[in-house]
Amino acid sequence: MQSINVTLFDVRHASFQNIVACDVAIERLATGFGFTEGPVWDAKNNRLIFSDMKHDHMRSWSASEGIKTFRQPSNRANGNAFDASGRLLSCEHVTSRVVRENADGKLEVLASHYTGKELNSPNDIIVKSDGSIYFTDPTYGRIRGDLGLLRKPELGFQGVYRISAENGELKLLADDFAQPNGLCFSLDEKKLFVNDTVRKHIRCFDVQSDGSVTDGEVWAVTTGDDPGAPDGMKVDSAGNLWCTGPGGIHVFDSGAGWLGVIRTPEKSANFVWGGEDRSSLFVTATTSLYRVRTKVPGRA
Repeated sequence: MQSINVTLFDVRHASFQNIVACDVAIERLATGFGFTEGPVWDAKNNRLIFSDMKHDHMRSWSASEGIKTFRQPSNRANGNAFDASGRLLSCEHVTSRVVRENADGKLEVLASHYTGKELNSPNDIIVKSDGSIYFTDPTYGRIRGDLGLLRKPELGFQGVYRISAENGELKLLADDFAQPNGLCFSLDEKKLFVNDTVRKHIRCFDVQSDGSVTDGEVWAVTTGDDPGAPDGMKVDSAGNLWCTGPGGIHVFDSGAGWLGVIRTPEKSANFVWGGEDRSSLFVTATTSLYRVRTKVPGRA
């Protein structure tokens, strides 16, 4: 574990200092990975699970055991999430599948095709309180061999999907993205935020009672000249939206006001809150795993 001394913060609004202390250190917990992504906090086992895509490896980190293998091979898994029953969901780039690890350790395929054609490469994934699953499907796992398997897309669009909790039906929610990536719900789950890596913006959809979405206007833009683009995205327990972007992790209030940026030593792809108080922000940033303490905890 190493404390990194860098200029951590770009404060754009005074309220940013109520979210994260501007004298806090960022710790590098581990390094030497290929491309880190998809962090998820496993509260039951007090550990972090994350993907190392280039090494086709899913790993875990805990304070007591450090880095361990979780799943290998992983089909170059990217995004991960737990459902309400504590089962791990993963997005696989090589197979173009969304899978669930059941209690017996076996993987069950939840989605792989739409209208008879293979999905592109499911990327990020979230679970609504009613058990329905939402995920994005850009083409990164088909156009980058180091992050997936080079092959032509079968679908003519990059979409956002929903898997019904009732019957497992797969429905396309939106298909007008360049490359949809990170997604998250507002605290009341009435809004669905989805970012577009290529266009460097975040869109906001209204969630209907049947789980479908409407509208989808641009809600915020991640700006800056440093490396990085919208990728991982989450809402904290106070309703602020956090999204990776140029230079690190950009924080917006619930009205899309830009509060500031947590600058990371490497280009950050994703993050998640963990620890017993949900105030440790774990950041997957290219070759390393980092941790920084926040004043506002993440959602349980």
